[in-house]
Amino acid sequence: MGSKLAAGVLRRVTAPRVVRHRAAARLIHGLAAAPLLPTGARAALARRLRAGMIGAGWPAGESRAALVTVAGAVDPAVRADLLAQEAADDLAEGRTPSHLLAAVSADLGEADRAYARGDGAAAARRLYRVLHTQFHRVIHFDQLTSPLVEDPAAFLAPLHGSAVGRALLTPRGRVTPAALAPTDRPLRLLLMLNGSAHFLGAVRERYADHPGVEVRYLRLDDDPVAGPLTRQSRNMVTEALLGGTEYGEQIERWLRPHLDWADTVFVDWAVATAAMTSLVDPGDTRIVVRLHSYEAFGRWPHLIDFSRVDDVVFVSDHLRDFTLRVTPGLTGPDAPRTHVLCNALELAPFRRAKDPAARFTLGLVGTSAVAKDPRWAIEVLRLLRAEDERYRLLLVGGGLDTRRSRAARDYATALEADLAELEPSGAVVRVGHTDDVPGVLTGIGVVLSSSVRESFHCAVVEGAASGAVPVVRDWPFFADGVHGARTVFPADWVVDSPAAAAARIRAVTADERVWRTEGAAAAAHALATWDWSVNAPHFDRMLGIEQR
Repeated sequence: MGSKLAAGVLRRVTAPRVVRHRAAARLIHGLAAAPLLPTGARAALARRLRAGMIGAGWPAGESRAALVTVAGAVDPAVRADLLAQEAADDLAEGRTPSHLLAAVSADLGEADRAYARGDGAAAARRLYRVLHTQFHRVIHFDQLTSPLVEDPAAFLAPLHGSAVGRALLTPRGRVTPAALAPTDRPLRLLLMLNGSAHFLGAVRERYADHPGVEVRYLRLDDDPVAGPLTRQSRNMVTEALLGGTEYGEQIERWLRPHLDWADTVFVDWAVATAAMTSLVDPGDTRIVVRLHSYEAFGRWPHLIDFSRVDDVVFVSDHLRDFTLRVTPGLTGPDAPRTHVLCNALELAPFRRAKDPAARFTLGLVGTSAVAKDPRWAIEVLRLLRAEDERYRLLLVGGGLDTRRSRAARDYATALEADLAELEPSGAVVRVGHTDDVPGVLTGIGVVLSSSVRESFHCAVVEGAASGAVPVVRDWPFFADGVHGARTVFPADWVVDSPAAAAARIRAVTADERVWRTEGAAAAAHALATWDWSVNAPHFDRMLGIEQR
């Protein structure tokens, strides 16, 4: 049979109406893997076979196995492309690909071969695809688990063991070490970020009014030159891997005047801004990067050259522990210093009188991400209401962002089913976005953290400062570590199950006196431990300006 005839036959027989029959599917599977077809036709037909099997209702695992078997009969480059496309299809459907590491390994193998033969562009293209696939939001953000947490060494082994991965992570260093802070003039401090400025406001205000500091503030998404550069992720990967690109020169031209002015650059969020900054030798300017939480689960720590960073600030010990485990650049002789400094929280505005009716009102402040797991809070509410229907739950915030992931939409669908059951009776009330969180908290008597992961959870601290009694889930991503929710908060605030949460809530709301006493103790602890007035001097010391 000629190749054109074979291809034509297989195009017709891979239709769903044919491959719904097992015998036919097995025959087609065998033909698609057979050497009588050229590689290109075999690869195309493999994809058609799997699409037909899915359309015919075959289990995803069996259709995937068919494609993988066929992929084994083609050359490595085509196999890598087949597996990468299969992974992309799974991610688009909101699933973590079962063959994720096989797809990543195949792509990295081809990237290594391209790198070895001097085809840097091809190597960078494949490396970019690997980073996009391996750190996709479906895998780490829009589900309640992450393989990076479950077994970080195994998950990262293909990347760290590849030639391109090692090249990407090789420190470039700096020619000149960072200079000491000046003693004859104010410290020139450049605050730089791209994205949310929520955690930088109090820091900016403090140093704007500090006689020993001259501050400049640069928000890249407002910068006509830097803004577009932050969105060129492919070029960023290419420059980080190969160096000497036009993109790298553009970064140098934009950033150098800022580096020449500043004594210290403070980059908030370890994302594109930090990666761009590390593409340039900073001269004798000190570079400080603050990592909050989600960055540790993405590609950015693998793109930041930490040999050009002097200090990394974390907001909790457990985030530092985790990030050091998954980021080689943060360990070894070229690694920066690390610090743990909690977020700058001005808690005095949250001290307001509470309505007595707030005793039976639970509050979950912030529900925009699957990781917040509001369904856990709803399970707690169900357990409480089984014995006392006075309990209700306020969901404060704009709701889940479902625009970027099928996995997030699936979670939102399940959540909406819960809410459809509970909202009509008033058991759950959605407050929506508000600019007056202190005002909303006057009506909340118990503040919840239902998340699977948090770095610090400012909303709980603010709720505690308001006199709400905190009930904090032992965040599962970190529950087995030395540090976690139990080392951020007092041990009696933290619970390990919805049943334990319900038991604590019943105990602290047993009567109004107990509830107010517990709330007052929580407020006193929050203000004494986390208020910016307490922690600002630690920030000063980290920046080296405490004596100014």
